[in-house]
Amino acid sequence: MELLINRAAADAPTLVLAHGAGAPMDSDFLQRLSELLCQRGVNVCRFEFAYMAERRDGGKKRPPNRQPELIAAWQMALEQARQGFTGPVFIGGKSMGGRMAAVLAAASPVPGVVCFGYPFHPPAKPEKLRVDTLKQLPCEALVVQGTRDKLGNKQEVDGYNLPATIALHWLEDGDHDLKPRVRSGYTHDQHIVTAAQAAADFMARVSQP
Repeated sequence: MELLINRAAADAPTLVLAHGAGAPMDSDFLQRLSELLCQRGVNVCRFEFAYMAERRDGGKKRPPNRQPELIAAWQMALEQARQGFTGPVFIGGKSMGGRMAAVLAAASPVPGVVCFGYPFHPPAKPEKLRVDTLKQLPCEALVVQGTRDKLGNKQEVDGYNLPATIALHWLEDGDHDLKPRVRSGYTHDQHIVTAAQAAADFMARVSQP
């Protein structure tokens, strides 16, 4: 499996970062986020699930693999990252990638999970909640979420009764890609910078003995 690596230091915290359902590991969002995390002393290892790699090779749009295949790919990426770095290795991702990281954490012990735009429910289906995985996490987690995310906005998530081990960092007027509207007074890049800082701070805190 190919890992796309932003290298800070071998003994620094590492974040293995998975993409969302529709964009690859080198999307503008993940590229910028990875650069900012690296500047803040975090190694970042990105990888692609099989369906996205096939889309890249053949150009044909494919749906995500089934969950067992996604988890198997996640496990492989995690093991590769652990072989390359000596510091604590965290897992996380954008949307679906973050949700699968949370699933993996139940079976493969990690110090923490970092999710950017967590899909708390499918689009336009707020009744189909995906919160059990977070509620049962055996480690701490950080969720960086836009306040108007259509897959879990602030008003909705405030009612989910998540455990105290799940830290929520809200980005004002951000959508599922953390992008705010112009009239909000914020820019997308400002929110990505804030997301990177929140993630770096979380990993530094959790890594402390």
